[in-house]
Amino acid sequence: MRIDNLFADAAPPAEGERFEALLTHKNLTIERILSSAKIESTLYVQPQDEWVALLQGEAELDVDGETVSLRAGDHLFLPAGTPHTVLRVAEGSLWLAVHLH
Repeated sequence: MRIDNLFADAAPPAEGERFEALLTHKNLTIERILSSAKIESTLYVQPQDEWVALLQGEAELDVDGETVSLRAGDHLFLPAGTPHTVLRVAEGSLWLAVHLH
């Protein structure tokens, strides 16, 4: 058994985002995402369902043409095939993403 902490080594990268797989098991992947305020807006259309929680910080996303504002504690389900883009994110934002393949 190994115990880790979501907030350990949580300094954001100088630019972009850092994706770290915390658990991969069968059809499930849980990852931690650390965001810099300097991100390149990338359109994601993923083949798997995704549940994402913003643990700290703030963010603004475009989800299938709708602007969604998130603050610490908010979570969102993105069904497979849903186009989404992170438009703006606060420096040091920390996400937890669960992918169901």
